[in-house]
Amino acid sequence: MRLHPFAVLAGLLATVTPLAADSLSKKIDIDFYRDVPSRNLKGLATRSDGRLVSGAVLTELTGAAPADLLWCLEATPDANKWLVGTGPDGKIFEVTLDQAKASYTARELVKLTDTHVFALRRLSDGAVLAGSSPHGGLSLVREGKIVARVGLPVDSIFDLLVVDAHTVLVATGNPARIYRVDLAKFATAGLSPDKLTDAKQLAAHGVNLFGEVRDRNIRRIAALPDGRIAAGSAPKGNVYVFPRDGGAPVILQENHDAEVTDLLPQANGDLYASIVYGGIPAETRVAPPAKLVPPGTPPGALAVPAPAPVLLAPAPVSNFSGRSSIIWFPANGFPEVLSARNNVAIYRLAREGDLLLGAGGEQGELLGYDLKAQLALTFAGSASSQLYGFAPMAGQPGRFVVLRNNAAGLAFFDLHAAGPRTAETRRLDLGTPAQLGALRFNRLRNVADSDLKLEIRISNGTDEIEGWSPWTPLKLENGGWIASGLRGRYAKLRVTLPDGSARVVEVDKAALYLLPQNRRPQLQDFRELAPNFGLVPAPEGMPPATISLGQLLTAGVPKDADRRKNAFMASQVVPQPGTQLVLWSVTDPDGDNLLSTFSIRKDGDTAWTDLVVGTADSFVQFDVSHLAEGVYFTRLVVTETAPRPEKERLSTTFTTDDLTVDHTPPDILEASAKRNGDILLVTIHGRDALSLLQGIEANFNNGLHEETEQPVDGIRDSREETFILEIPAGKTAGATSVEVILYDAAGNSTSRRLTW
Repeated sequence: MRLHPFAVLAGLLATVTPLAADSLSKKIDIDFYRDVPSRNLKGLATRSDGRLVSGAVLTELTGAAPADLLWCLEATPDANKWLVGTGPDGKIFEVTLDQAKASYTARELVKLTDTHVFALRRLSDGAVLAGSSPHGGLSLVREGKIVARVGLPVDSIFDLLVVDAHTVLVATGNPARIYRVDLAKFATAGLSPDKLTDAKQLAAHGVNLFGEVRDRNIRRIAALPDGRIAAGSAPKGNVYVFPRDGGAPVILQENHDAEVTDLLPQANGDLYASIVYGGIPAETRVAPPAKLVPPGTPPGALAVPAPAPVLLAPAPVSNFSGRSSIIWFPANGFPEVLSARNNVAIYRLAREGDLLLGAGGEQGELLGYDLKAQLALTFAGSASSQLYGFAPMAGQPGRFVVLRNNAAGLAFFDLHAAGPRTAETRRLDLGTPAQLGALRFNRLRNVADSDLKLEIRISNGTDEIEGWSPWTPLKLENGGWIASGLRGRYAKLRVTLPDGSARVVEVDKAALYLLPQNRRPQLQDFRELAPNFGLVPAPEGMPPATISLGQLLTAGVPKDADRRKNAFMASQVVPQPGTQLVLWSVTDPDGDNLLSTFSIRKDGDTAWTDLVVGTADSFVQFDVSHLAEGVYFTRLVVTETAPRPEKERLSTTFTTDDLTVDHTPPDILEASAKRNGDILLVTIHGRDALSLLQGIEANFNNGLHEETEQPVDGIRDSREETFILEIPAGKTAGATSVEVILYDAAGNSTSRRLTW
């Protein structure tokens, strides 16, 4: 009889159940920088080394928003009064802040002819210079009246830079230009309702071209200490430097699909820039849906009001798929990326001591970068979606005014204010439902364990609102914080520190220990090999004397189970009459050690016979020659074992494939050997009582041996089959008889001698 291919056997061999298992408990690491959103911070900040540190207090101011969209913020000599440019009605407001009550009021200063005011500058004489869109209007406002206006040959004015008491530079979009404005001449030129395109007409209003670039828009301009002018563009996002007196620029950095949102020059000649790369258009993220967006508008701009203006709810915020970077341009060096954020747009930059601060979106993020420690920070964020204004308050170090959109309003940002200090993580996925253990910190600095208040809540669903348990306090025990009896798939952690900002504290990364739900073993595969083959297990190899660092970091220390599996796959299969080999593969989702018991029961009997009990192997071979013929039911019982505690061990019973025990050879019903021309036809028709017929062999008395396992009907699927051998006459020369052997799948055979 032919041996079944060993290649098939290799696919059937099962994984040996491990003799040792990893710890049943797990832990998840909590990196506060990664796991705490900006909006979930109060009085604290997260740092890119994963720690919680002292942060800032963000206070949302109460008051009626003066407009749907607030675009720019400009200081006045009074620290409590600010100018705000708005849209979509093209108004400028004077906003008065009440710091004691954390509120504000707004007074309309003037309404421009354009619909959006993107740039404001208060001049030394108290007048206000405003740049607007979509008609590129430059307006001079004095005591609430427009005293001078000119329409530049552009769509939008994005930024204004006061060079001195007599000169202002104007950054425009579509096309991307910088104009130099003589303030004295412009103030006396009067009102020009039309767009001027002729250079002489512009010069008559005190406006001359300073420089231009090939990109579509110049978003930001800033003066360097040596008098040169830095400029940032969009939609390429290039950073340029123009000579003091204008002309052709030099490119400091070239980008693609980006927008330079702010420039922050330093007294030593350095320059910081915030650049937003890719993502969906900013106007889509901010604009109320009923407004139209013309070409050349800045991020979030709405240029044309709806036919029937109504107050609309903020537009839903789409996920921002871009990224932002803060770039450092040393005075005498090459650009360097200080900080990069995915899915965040940084719109404004400021500096306070060694901190670079950034206001952005799309979740109202307030960000930072510690220039001394060279670490990124996330501060308490706003309830809005985009922060377009961020300016320091004169005479109040560390205190800033924040201008926000979606929803529109203002806020205070204070690095030194006292107040609640809390941080709440986003939803933490534990992987599987689990019982929570202790929460432990690597280290606490400048805060005692007793000052730390920890709370946790759990849920079995992903919904952010419903299905969560109440906040449960954690108690300090043996250096860890514990709340017994908590079980769930998801968790949120809230950390609260004592109010105040005097102490500089650091809370290191945390680890939450847990015991995952114990899941039952699973049967991956079960196979009964053809009878009459036995297994000679290969000896287990010696454990390696050393392991590589790569193995340790990626796969961990090699386990005994892996060595046993490799050795088992190298086992030999040999003919062994009367032996039945059964293989299975069982896994445990939690890595438990497993023991197996394999049993059989003859059809009609009630008692099970255990053939192997509590084995760690994944096979059994047994002698079937003494078993009565018939069909046997099989059963595999798999049970968890140590180190799983006995009372927690799960057991699973698998009803596996039926086993047929067949000792009776098949019957040959018809047999013939006939010549048909030059062909000898040997035909065997047979039947078996229990097993499928497998094939025939033919042994001629001239030494010729032939065999076939292909039946006449083409499919070997029955206990009754017909097999035919077609043998050329040349091969049977000299032969006078043939012995034919018919065998079944159980290895039983019968023979008959034929002559012709």
